[in-house]
Amino acid sequence: MLVKIYKKDTDMREIEKAVDILRNGGVIVYPTDTVYGIGCDVMNMKAVGRVARIKNIPIEKSNFSFICSDLSHLSDYCRPISNQVFKLMKRYLPGPYTFILNANNNVPRYFKGKKKTIGIRVPDHPVVTELVRILGNPILSTSVHDEDDIIEYTTNPELIHEKLGNSVDLVIDCGSGDIYPSTVIDCTGDSPVMIRQGKGILNF
Repeated sequence: MLVKIYKKDTDMREIEKAVDILRNGGVIVYPTDTVYGIGCDVMNMKAVGRVARIKNIPIEKSNFSFICSDLSHLSDYCRPISNQVFKLMKRYLPGPYTFILNANNNVPRYFKGKKKTIGIRVPDHPVVTELVRILGNPILSTSVHDEDDIIEYTTNPELIHEKLGNSVDLVIDCGSGDIYPSTVIDCTGDSPVMIRQGKGILNF
């Protein structure tokens, strides 16, 4: 199913329908402030397994991140962070960044495997943040990649629907996506380290 939701005039009825799909174990494609993402309720193991099969990668070896509506979720899923890291996140979020943090025991075991970290995203996009806010749990985040040798990410939601429509329950069309992913910052060591340059520009 493909549904159009306008970024500047968010249709709460369609948002509620998308949340119902997530609550019932569905998988959706949604817009962010970078590329389109595939996701589900992070607390639904079967749904997470579906996303892993779509991406053709074992859950424990994935780099799936959590999309949160704000920084209040940090204590729910992450170990205590330093003032330096908190100030950095507060400065740049919401925005096109993924922060790698040490995970706590609330993160479902099927995510962590041998890893003890989790990626946290707070996109600057009203549609996905409303989805998370109403759902009450973070949404899993993994990018929609393209099979093209030149274009890494599929930006057209109609093309995404053509490709993934039989694998997901809903594709949210919010216009063309970006061609750049989020900038990734590893905050698990003594000092934050940028490990992928994406759309977000950092000034440490």
